[in-house]
Amino acid sequence: MPFKRYVEIGRVALVNYGKDYGKLVVIVDVVDQNRALVDSPDMVRGQMNFKRLTLTDIKIDIPRIPKKKSLIAAMEAADVKNKWENSSWGRKLIVQKRRASLNDFDRFKVMLAKIKRGCTIRQELAKLKKQSV
Repeated sequence: MPFKRYVEIGRVALVNYGKDYGKLVVIVDVVDQNRALVDSPDMVRGQMNFKRLTLTDIKIDIPRIPKKKSLIAAMEAADVKNKWENSSWGRKLIVQKRRASLNDFDRFKVMLAKIKRGCTIRQELAKLKKQSV
């Protein structure tokens, strides 16, 4: 099977465009071949084009078009937020946001730390090469 992630009710998706960019939403109903009804605890339920959604591996067990209260309960029971933050994709986005929020001095400190780490790695590599010869 070529696909692992299908558009289905209960599939958690990441919004990749628009005013809700970067939010995790749950597909609660499929409107047609181009749009889905999505909902999240911190947004109003609405239609969204599939091109604006990136499907994740996370899926929760909910009925079609659940009430907001039951959706929030199902998300908490499935521990969606924790699963997302522990996934490699979620961690990468967290790091990107943290990097974007750095000021000039923080970026300077990161640069110095990289230089220091590279120097240490080169020294250890030189020691290993010297031992092997």
